[in-house]
Amino acid sequence: QVQLQESGPGLVKPSQTLSLTCTVSGASIPTGYYYWSWIRQPPGKGLEWMGVISYSGSTYYSPSLKSRTSIARDTSKNQFTLQLVSVTPEDTAVYYCAASKGLVLGAATKSLYGYWGQGTQVTVSS
Repeated sequence: QVQLQESGPGLVKPSQTLSLTCTVSGASIPTGYYYWSWIRQPPGKGLEWMGVISYSGSTYYSPSLKSRTSIARDTSKNQFTLQLVSVTPEDTAVYYCAASKGLVLGAATKSLYGYWGQGTQVTVSS
């Protein structure tokens, strides 16, 4: 059973960098042949796909967020990370990490992902 757990600060100031970590258990990030995604849900809005890193380390990003987003992995800790720079209050959301067996680009439909973290609230405010 694959389990994912998000961690990171719950409050970030405007113009700073949001950094989150997803710790994976039950599967190895580089050898489990999963794709590891970040998805967020702003208050009152739907799920938004942000980007994905493959088991081989390839990354793909939402065109609307590409200039501000970076996803990386730490195979020694079996974790993958999200960095979002120059945040504004519009980046306030619940952030989720998720895993899929196939490559999912641009879609955040829950059924496309086999495993989800429980989500972590990030508020951007001074």
